[in-house]
Amino acid sequence: MESIRRQNPQAALMSLEAAAASARGGFACLFSTADEYETAVIAERRAQGRYTQARSYWPVGLFIGCTLIVLGTAVLFA
Repeated sequence: MESIRRQNPQAALMSLEAAAASARGGFACLFSTADEYETAVIAERRAQGRYTQARSYWPVGLFIGCTLIVLGTAVLFA
């Protein structure tokens, strides 16, 4: 603080403005919009293989099981 008091006020103000500008630069974001960020996140996750389309046979099995139950009930009450 002592060195700032020795300087003239204009130089001290310019020094503080430069320090503030450099401090703000550390908080800068790489993405200008949220859409850019989400696109980058999705691209990175796809590169990691998180969104692979694995074949699931559960829906087919459940459909066949329900169909058999309905047919069994129809045959039982016929």
